[in-house]
Amino acid sequence: MTQQEFEHIAYTLRPMLTGIGRAYFGSADEAEDVAQEALLRLWRYAESMDGGCDLSRLAARIAKWCCVDIDRKRRAFAPPPLPGWDAEAAHSPHDELVGKETQQLLDKAISQLSPRERELFEMQQLEGLPADEIALRTGVSKTSVQSMASRARKKVFDELNKLMKQ
Repeated sequence: MTQQEFEHIAYTLRPMLTGIGRAYFGSADEAEDVAQEALLRLWRYAESMDGGCDLSRLAARIAKWCCVDIDRKRRAFAPPPLPGWDAEAAHSPHDELVGKETQQLLDKAISQLSPRERELFEMQQLEGLPADEIALRTGVSKTSVQSMASRARKKVFDELNKLMKQ
């Protein structure tokens, strides 16, 4: 399968894949992550696929696996809730120090992004802008914004994991 053929197939499959991600997570951002990861995995299989393979069924199955994988990774790194902890009342010096350290780690992880990835990441994650608004502001196509922002989130997440293990 050529790259051009795959891009055409990916364009037609993307709405289904984001729908699977949205149904699993209930979030458009996470749905985009699922679609992006599923398409990456599908591309890896593309070279070894024969013509008789039903790509839509395979893509749906891969998207479901991606949902489970993403969910497992997030649960593995999520701290357990503290009994009786109230986020509104947590203003102790220790909590402030932890907050500052966390912000420093996040800043360091974000600094590893390319300038374009950082711009898109900040517009989407910090400003909360939708992909179509970011596309209008930056002149980048909406699908490219979605793809690059998804990769940027993954890079930040991976970098945070690496920094937290040090």
